[in-house]
Amino acid sequence: MCGRFSLTVNEAELNLRFELAGGDAPYVPRYNGAPTQLLAVITGENPDKLSYYRWGLIPPWAKDISIGNKMINARAETLTEKPSFRAPLYSRRCLVPADGFYEWQQDAGKQPFRIVVKSNPVFAMAGLWERWKSPEGSVTDSFTVITTEANDFMKPIHSRMPVILKPQDEKTWLSGSNPDEIRMLLKPYPSGDMDAFRVSKLVNSARNNGPEVWAME
Repeated sequence: MCGRFSLTVNEAELNLRFELAGGDAPYVPRYNGAPTQLLAVITGENPDKLSYYRWGLIPPWAKDISIGNKMINARAETLTEKPSFRAPLYSRRCLVPADGFYEWQQDAGKQPFRIVVKSNPVFAMAGLWERWKSPEGSVTDSFTVITTEANDFMKPIHSRMPVILKPQDEKTWLSGSNPDEIRMLLKPYPSGDMDAFRVSKLVNSARNNGPEVWAME
């Protein structure tokens, strides 16, 4: 799964990397982005703007937002089988910018690791988004991160990993219309371009959102 990630680069670098004109809210670096928080995404609806959506997808038919707490990830292998993910797969895709994600190695006493892409200091995870309207009329935009089976690099740490898109595939993910071409992007990222670092168990708490969570242990 993917339950935490970071995005700490400066705003100018982020705008340049994704060809953005800015955002719909002030940019705040995140060392420990966590579910239920408002985090940065780039949607096919607004591909030149950084938007802030709640992490944990809320389907339009949900009675309340709490269901989103169980939908922070969507398995690539079963997207077309799940009503919550089938529709957004073909009409509401997004990029989730990150400069690292966290995973916990269970057989090492739940040791947290920060995983990065060596060739791309800032990368994009594949996501889906939805727009939910409450009975009172308020609107919440939310998203989920798509996961796939772990590559050989990740397997010693965890059996799953987020779908990381190659830069040349990002625009296809956002705006492509060929279903087969879109699904072909949902695969493990190449092992040789990844690295991992032990980090502090401070990352276990979403309250800790500073560089101290990267301290080596």
